[in-house]
Amino acid sequence: MRVLLISSAYNGLCQRVHVELDYLGHDISVTLALSAEDVRKAVNLFQPDVIVCPFLKEKIPKDVYSTHHCIIIHPGIRGDRGPSSLDWAIMDDEEEWGVTALQAVEEMDAGDIWSSPRFKMRPASKASIYRREVTHAAIGAVVETLSHIEAKDVAPEPLNYADPKIHGRLRPLMKQPDRCIDWTCDNVQTILKKIRAGDSNPGVLDTINGEEYYLYGVYEENQLQGWQPGEIIAKRHGAICRAAIDGAVWISHLKRKNVSKQPFYKRFFGNNRVYDYKLPAARILGELVADVPESPIDPLYMGTDKTFKEIWYEEENQVGYLHFDFHNGAMDTEQCRRLRLAYQIAEERPTKVLVLMGGTDFWSNGIHLNAIEAADNPANESWRNINAIDDVVWEIITTQTKFTVSAVWGGAGAGGAMALLAADKVWAREGAVFNPHYRTMGLYGSEYWTYSLPKRVGPVKALELTETPLPLGMKKAKAIGYIDEILSDHYDEYRQQVKQKAEALACHPDYERLLDEKNQRRQKDEQAKPLALYRAAELQHMKMNFAGKFYGGDINYHEARYNFVHKVRPKETAAYLAKHLRVDMARFNELRQPLAY
Repeated sequence: MRVLLISSAYNGLCQRVHVELDYLGHDISVTLALSAEDVRKAVNLFQPDVIVCPFLKEKIPKDVYSTHHCIIIHPGIRGDRGPSSLDWAIMDDEEEWGVTALQAVEEMDAGDIWSSPRFKMRPASKASIYRREVTHAAIGAVVETLSHIEAKDVAPEPLNYADPKIHGRLRPLMKQPDRCIDWTCDNVQTILKKIRAGDSNPGVLDTINGEEYYLYGVYEENQLQGWQPGEIIAKRHGAICRAAIDGAVWISHLKRKNVSKQPFYKRFFGNNRVYDYKLPAARILGELVADVPESPIDPLYMGTDKTFKEIWYEEENQVGYLHFDFHNGAMDTEQCRRLRLAYQIAEERPTKVLVLMGGTDFWSNGIHLNAIEAADNPANESWRNINAIDDVVWEIITTQTKFTVSAVWGGAGAGGAMALLAADKVWAREGAVFNPHYRTMGLYGSEYWTYSLPKRVGPVKALELTETPLPLGMKKAKAIGYIDEILSDHYDEYRQQVKQKAEALACHPDYERLLDEKNQRRQKDEQAKPLALYRAAELQHMKMNFAGKFYGGDINYHEARYNFVHKVRPKETAAYLAKHLRVDMARFNELRQPLAY
């Protein structure tokens, strides 16, 4: 069928729906809901059989939903309505939640119900639950709904609150008074719940030293304690630890309240730095935490304490598992240097296989654009950051003493999607989505992609992936050789599969021969063209990008980065997503053809 995706943003859920429906053979076009006219134009040009709205905050025009199958994906159970569905589910300690696919109508979330899968809740942030459980359930709901519409075998069920199967209800927008932390009364579990319910948006408004900040990224601490609830008692790698009445919590990121956005031209040419976006908490607070003691942690942490940690390590049956869970998958210069050190220590461990686990939501998304935007000299910081991540990738590619595996549960984008190719093997869960391109940020890219990507998929496919900035699903990724194995979409099964496969590799009867063959291939590649030459060529392009030169003819890195960090809404849907615009251009070109007499 012809399926038009209408979304407020091309977020992870929208990308996953796009990838899955495209793989199933549907003809897909995407439009951002920038205005009612944009939506109407997309519908008129594309003439869809079905409209699917994976992530929609705006209202669909009545003349659109009244003349088309228009399916809204709502992150709530049957009968749940309102804009803060997951927030309330977390705050109310719901054990189960769900996703509902419903027909668009005048009243928000009140349409007939096509599908309503449910899932078990877990103690995690709203964003993490959205990326994992909500996305998985939403894909099932969309596929089921489209199959019913195509087969015309089932009609949607009207929402009827008298039905005992309906457990949801209309809930209001959750406001800051609902989220507010009372440090003198709230225990650790309550604080965790409140911050998780607002993470990653809108955060929890709190006061520190008389100033208001939004809090993000919370972690339980079971060793440190303070005397005064709310007091900042420690800091670590940018996070701050605050005392509670029965323990302590770490808060990784803050954002100032009431900071007006600085226009791009002032940010680019001025010396004043205005941080109206999330940054590590200690960086935002600056001198306020200068005297707060640093709480050190081993570079290759192997403990089991509840605490704030970005890098940790597990080892079992000759297999090492290196976890690196950075906020939103972004890796700044200092984080890359710590990861490189951790990798070097892990490499010296008596193991035969080293598995790079990444994080629970993202394996990696490459360089840290927020940290670069906040730097006194973004161009120089970009250069330091890309070199630091290249150093990590070099360590992985040149590992000779063991096999390396990239095990990808979360997604990966840009440099992260290239860095994972440095490993000898790549295993990814079925629902992961990669974005192996840099063009939308105005960058050529590095991470040795000009070596590792063509080596896996061939030069033609490598060019296609990097020049066409579309998401890559795992079925296609395996078909083209980007990854080696597709693993389960259920976390416990996924972890067990990673363990079994890694241990099987470590115990392979021909392990020594296979390792020797691997090193011979690397040596042969090095003789043909040294890794240093790949890196030098990539960085020459990147240096031009960082200097403000345009890549691809129309995208400036500094402006693209500013728009990303400050969440500047695009003026139009990108042409590579909006297939209906290509149809429009084809019609325009027909009009330019000379008439035949």
